Amino acid sequence: MQFKLQRSLLWFLIAGGVAFVVDVLALTLLRDALGVYAARAVSFWLAATTTWLINRNISFAGRSANGSLLAEYLRYLGLMLGGGAINFAVYSLLAWSFPQGPLWLMLYVAAGTLTAMSVNYLGMSRLLYRHRPEH
Repeated sequence: MQFKLQRSLLWFLIAGGVAFVVDVLALTLLRDALGVYAARAVSFWLAATTTWLINRNISFAGRSANGSLLAEYLRYLGLMLGGGAINFAVYSLLAWSFPQGPLWLMLYVAAGTLTAMSVNYLGMSRLLYRHRPEH
């Protein structure tokens, strides 16, 4: 159990790193067209979808989420909204209070992401991909 926990946490962090890159790239590409807040909403959705793909197939592989793939995805996004709200609040506060250049926005995304990671991990490991007792 300890090894599985460490493995899932390691892959969760890797998934978060990959998603961070997706998040920042999407935000950078979309911010002029959509503005810093709408672009952040789209970049968050893309990042959350990226983490779902990695987490369901690697981080929490072998743990059943029970239900259809679409139901799992929607439950995952629902759980990510808690962390996403924290993430977006930190990002928005920083973007509202400080410069909005690309490097600054990347730092604000990082601050929001780091703040929300524990909420997201607990939601996934305890609610969506929890261990099922073996028969």
